[in-house]
Amino acid sequence: MEEEQSKMIPLLEKVYYDDCPGCKIEKRKDTDSRIPWKTLISIWIIVLCIALPISSLFPFLYFMVRDFHIAKQEEDVGYYAGFVGSAFMFGRALTSVFWGQISDRYGRKPVIIFGLITVVIFNTMFGLSVNFWMAISTRFLLGSLIGTLGPAKAYVSEICRDEHQAVGMSMITSAWGTGLVIGPALGGLLAQPAEKYPELISEESLFGRFPYLLPCLIISIFAALITVGSFWLPESLHMHNTKNAVVGDTFEAMESAEESSVKNPSLFRNWALMSSIIVYCIFSLHDMAYTEIFSLWAVSPKTLGGLSYSSEDVGVVLSVTGCGLLVFQVFIYPYIDRCLGPVRLARICGVLSIPLLQSYPFIALLSGLSLSFVLNSASVIKNCLSVCIITSTFILQNKAVDQHQRGAANGISMTTMSLFKAIGPAFGGALLSWSEKRQDAAFLPGTHLVFLLLNVVEIVGVLLTFKPFLVQRQD
Repeated sequence: MEEEQSKMIPLLEKVYYDDCPGCKIEKRKDTDSRIPWKTLISIWIIVLCIALPISSLFPFLYFMVRDFHIAKQEEDVGYYAGFVGSAFMFGRALTSVFWGQISDRYGRKPVIIFGLITVVIFNTMFGLSVNFWMAISTRFLLGSLIGTLGPAKAYVSEICRDEHQAVGMSMITSAWGTGLVIGPALGGLLAQPAEKYPELISEESLFGRFPYLLPCLIISIFAALITVGSFWLPESLHMHNTKNAVVGDTFEAMESAEESSVKNPSLFRNWALMSSIIVYCIFSLHDMAYTEIFSLWAVSPKTLGGLSYSSEDVGVVLSVTGCGLLVFQVFIYPYIDRCLGPVRLARICGVLSIPLLQSYPFIALLSGLSLSFVLNSASVIKNCLSVCIITSTFILQNKAVDQHQRGAANGISMTTMSLFKAIGPAFGGALLSWSEKRQDAAFLPGTHLVFLLLNVVEIVGVLLTFKPFLVQRQD
């Protein structure tokens, strides 16, 4: 009897350090099984703030580039717009690993706060752009200095218990997806205010002389407020001071010290990580190209296969999409993930996206109320499917590594993803511009071709979710 009782008593006690913020998080996770909603909501708002400037320019980018008078003909506007859209992602691709390493060494919180400050400064400067090269430069610097998303993903995986990982990651992707939708809504509704709201704003005012400043300034003010609030965010990285342990030195403490002296395994040899990153990049390329193409397609003339929408009309569609996406991610996605698992869910969503996307050229044939209803429905469904896929890959990436490498792993993920997303807008803008010039082609005329090529990328992503390419960490 005594032997049985002794087996039930743990031989080793877990060590918590008084001065370590990561230990405080671990202690809370071990003693409290509830979801840390307060912290997750804070991260949701931060990620939303980071996502807003990424896509807020898409509804007015066509008009902004046109006003720069760099395109010689209307069909070439999408070509130049693609370069402005790519500058952000190209800048982020160059620095994401660096920011991930900084967060592994100094903490997630400093990198998050610095990224918010970057939004305040350079997003405002982008709104003040007076020529094509100033627009590209400010977008490049904005992307280079925002290192927030990778550390935010690592942060969420560290504050949530294992059974709450799907909820935590869905908060990241719902904020990201909502930002990528509400951002264009703000851009569409607030750009060129002197033309849309002449009774409120005159042509001689600041917003009349800089017609694209207002949406950028609103986002920057929001970022400034969130920056102040972020100073109260708890750190999640372990920073041990071995002199102040709550429990005496145990085998676990000695094991941790021994592990820290051993060289970290190469992340590039971790195929569970690398395969999930590659799948993530393929779907990210598709999503970024789709975001660029959707806005440009919607504002293109009917004669070129578009919808002849104004930037305000696009903003309304994307506002509806953002609301639907938020409800889906918070209330529906965690349940579906528990039922299907991240890999199977990504496959199903990828397959469902293909016929939906190919129906877009036929949506352009509608008009009036039927066009509004079908377009809004298709946009909500498409974005929900995309965010499900991205959330699933986030979960796989963070489960593939231990905490001390999580920032660097997310940095690698952000770098490769940013390279693919840098290609997306340029690829999408050039492709749409080319497709609009072949309206009378015998095979896949006009925009039928551009949406087919988007589906080719989606099919490649779905195929890569199968073994032996995609593997999951088993321990």
